[in-house]
Amino acid sequence: MVVRELLYTKEHEWAKLEGDTASVGITDYAQNQLGELTFVELPDVGKQVTRKAELAVVESSKAASDVYSPVTGKVTEVNSELEAKPELINEDCYKAGWICKIKITDTASAKNLMDANQYEEYLKGL
Repeated sequence: MVVRELLYTKEHEWAKLEGDTASVGITDYAQNQLGELTFVELPDVGKQVTRKAELAVVESSKAASDVYSPVTGKVTEVNSELEAKPELINEDCYKAGWICKIKITDTASAKNLMDANQYEEYLKGL
């Protein structure tokens, strides 16, 4: 499942841009590949992140996987519900399972994100 209004990375993160803020999570494809999530290591509020740098970690019974930042900026909010209920990502990765919000400090960093159509084409090649 791909949500039309979101932007995507080749590492299977999504970003919802609203002004200078990006809400970030992992895609349906990613959560399906990982299986049932058992732990999420959230970034610290205030952390400076750069595009393609490690942002968070998600763990399942299958594997631990890094979540990379789709944009450059500063973490302004985290979804602390994930600490007690990491399975929210499996249940609703695009809404209840968001990981954090980032205030974008380098708008050019968002230019390399794929739209829904580009991401769907990318998935076909995997």
